[in-house]
Amino acid sequence: MFRPLDRRTFLKAAGVSLALPLLETMNRPLAKAATDVPMRMVIVCNTLGLHKQALFPKTPGADYESTEYLEVLKDHRQDYTLFSGLSHEDQLGGLEPHTSEWSWLTAARNPGNSVFRNSISVDQVAAEKLGYVTRIPSVALGSRSKMSQSITRNGVMVPAENSPARLFTQLFLQGTPREVEQQKQNLDNGRSILDTLMSMTKGLDHRASSEDKEKLDEYFESVRKAEQDITEAQSWMDIPKPLVDKEPPEDIQEYTDIIGKTQLLMNMIPLIVQTDSSRVVTLMIHADHGTVKIEGVTEGHHDLSHHGKNPVKIAELKSIETKVVGCVDSLLTQLKDKNEAGGNLLDNTMVLFGSNLGNANNHNPSNLPIIFAGGGFDHGRFVAHDEDNNAPLCNLFLTMLNNMGIETDSFAQSTGALSW
Repeated sequence: MFRPLDRRTFLKAAGVSLALPLLETMNRPLAKAATDVPMRMVIVCNTLGLHKQALFPKTPGADYESTEYLEVLKDHRQDYTLFSGLSHEDQLGGLEPHTSEWSWLTAARNPGNSVFRNSISVDQVAAEKLGYVTRIPSVALGSRSKMSQSITRNGVMVPAENSPARLFTQLFLQGTPREVEQQKQNLDNGRSILDTLMSMTKGLDHRASSEDKEKLDEYFESVRKAEQDITEAQSWMDIPKPLVDKEPPEDIQEYTDIIGKTQLLMNMIPLIVQTDSSRVVTLMIHADHGTVKIEGVTEGHHDLSHHGKNPVKIAELKSIETKVVGCVDSLLTQLKDKNEAGGNLLDNTMVLFGSNLGNANNHNPSNLPIIFAGGGFDHGRFVAHDEDNNAPLCNLFLTMLNNMGIETDSFAQSTGALSW
């Protein structure tokens, strides 16, 4: 006789509980609902660019010749499209030459200028529209620091998580009942603090200047959004976390091991999307990893990116970038190896890998390296746009949003959805 399992069935050991994933023997309506597969968005940025002579073929189209970096991705040739000639306008300027990092997902103009104000990033548009349909609306990851490229509607950076171990605990380890209650209490405390802040600041509106009122309106909107987030987060506290057939990762403490750190974070992404813990993930591969822990590399990654066409430096730079591309290869492989709804996880996950710099040697933010994989698109070609008159990268962002069911006519500098 068929006896369905309880959806709240737990495995318990050593004071820690893990919830079982959705199985066929569980509640029938729930199992049926699980077949409605969502589309996901994953965006990875290598902030020091990619050496374009090792990436871009000379011939566009489906019959393009392989290159050093594309050879690393040879098993996925039909799973991605390579783009050249995409960028954002007005990304040069400011005292700091790497400020295009700040606006890579927003396309806000003139980053680094004294009056610069960032705008919402494409991943946060998606997260905002989807809301708490998943446990976490979006996950921002970073290879070293808390800096991310995810920006809220108010221009505030979403801190990156750079500890795979901490992220695994947050998403997949249920914790003891006492720990769960403490988390609930922390959320309640957050709400009470926000309530107090709102009551203390309401009187300011009558005495504030018009400019200050605008700032206060933004502040109040942020508080209201935070209150909504707390309410939504609380609703997930009693829902068991999914069980994954993986051991918790151990963080790498050596900051020069950019490849090891990046790979650990890449390994988390298939777990996140397959368990529907989030449908929006970004990963920023930072520039400040010093002399990278790779045999034969003798200088800092950032210094090597400014190679001045020195063949020795270029060779070391390519050693680093080849392994970074290897991490992307691993991510695509993991996504393809997981079955889902008659296909695989990559079919329902868009993966964009690229950079805010087209040529890191001179900080040029045009002709960006863009590899776009998965998502159910027709791939397997090299699409070359005009190198001197680039097409808007935002057009691809717009295509990604629409593919997630987030119907919108424009995003930042877009002129229309990108098709190929």
